[in-house]
Amino acid sequence: MKMLKVYQAYDRTQIAEIPMDDRESLEKKLQHAEEVFKDRRSWIPLPERKRILLKVADQVESRREDLAVLIAKEGGKPFSDAIVEVIRAADGLRNAAEELRNFSGKEIPMGMTPASLGRLAFTTKEPIGIVAAISAFNHPLNLIVHQISPAIAVGCPVIVKPAAATPLSCLELVKMFIEAGLPEEWCQTFITDDNSLAELLVTDRRVSFLSFIGSAKVGWYLRSKLAPGARCALEHGGAAPVIIDKSADLSQAIEAVTKGGYYHAGQVCVSVQRIFVHKDVSSEFIKKFSERIEKLTVGNPLDKTTEVGPLISPKELDRVISWIQESIAEGTKMYGGCRLSDTTMKPAILVNPSLTSKVAQLEIFGPVTCVFEYDDLNDVIEKANSLPYAFQSSVFSSDINIAMYAAKFLDASTVMINDHTAFRTDWMPFAGRKESGYGVGGIPYTMEDMTEDKMIVFNTKV
Repeated sequence: MKMLKVYQAYDRTQIAEIPMDDRESLEKKLQHAEEVFKDRRSWIPLPERKRILLKVADQVESRREDLAVLIAKEGGKPFSDAIVEVIRAADGLRNAAEELRNFSGKEIPMGMTPASLGRLAFTTKEPIGIVAAISAFNHPLNLIVHQISPAIAVGCPVIVKPAAATPLSCLELVKMFIEAGLPEEWCQTFITDDNSLAELLVTDRRVSFLSFIGSAKVGWYLRSKLAPGARCALEHGGAAPVIIDKSADLSQAIEAVTKGGYYHAGQVCVSVQRIFVHKDVSSEFIKKFSERIEKLTVGNPLDKTTEVGPLISPKELDRVISWIQESIAEGTKMYGGCRLSDTTMKPAILVNPSLTSKVAQLEIFGPVTCVFEYDDLNDVIEKANSLPYAFQSSVFSSDINIAMYAAKFLDASTVMINDHTAFRTDWMPFAGRKESGYGVGGIPYTMEDMTEDKMIVFNTKV
């Protein structure tokens, strides 16, 4: 049996070795999921699904410290932020359970024409079928909650493949579901580092829904290979823009973009990346912003004072450093940015890099922000909208007219006003536009996606 070695993100020490699934075990998991879903009499009653979700939420909450340590070790997220992730995960499980109170069909009007007289029609919600969930490394517990708790809530069997770098949090969560009484066939893990096996899972004719969080290249490719009738939700990323107007409270803006740009070392799909600052305040902003990031504590994520931890692997840090060096070779000025170890670096600010450079065009996914000066609001909105992806964006201003103008014309699924782009609550809609994604995330919205309406029509003769 092939084994998957799991390494601590910070110092690359091995922390676990777990068995991987192969083609044979994948087939068994798909068979088990198909069998329980086909037998409608075996579907788990709603009160039991709700009880299980709430029980697991309690378990997650009771193990908060242990789970945060696990997240910090395998994913490199600073402990203080990992604690927040665990709290969010517990709340997400409760959100899925509570949403069931209002999760229902609706009456369809009849009697509007002579042919529809005497009829009564309404819809009910039914689970769509087997869900294949492919997850990412950067939130190894909460992303799994977002993918499997909606499936369990609405009654879909789910097979979840965590990122190969961070499978341990997923395994612990699924174990809690089984301990809470969920039959194993309804929530199974699929552990592999073989992309071809992951593709076999996703494209199998028995899979009705794909939940994918990861790279756009992979996600759009998998969507093109889905079986006929299968639905999907894709969550990718982008290069989130922030506009800082000359009327903005710079102290507020700097604190916000520091958090939004360097949280989890910038490894967040809506991390602040492109900061457009009005030229009247750009010098002051750059001075204060560079001073602020210089004070960030970089180091071991298990240290409770650490604010910026490692990147997920040395390979990823090498990539980020190479992009920075390319930009500097073109004449870009940098603050910070030096390598500290195989996986850590000082947070960096790049000032006025070329708009055609990788750091301005592609998702950095590292502790780097780019600051650009601007003069004209329409011109900067055009620049913010110029990339082939769009997700969350923000504008800082004390002028309501400028804030609302930017909110109207920015191409984004969400526009934050006087807040950073990485803000999110788990019950709000969360969706990328263009190449940034497909469908709408957020637990209530995913529950809707994982169901189908069935209409029932009575001919009442009344």
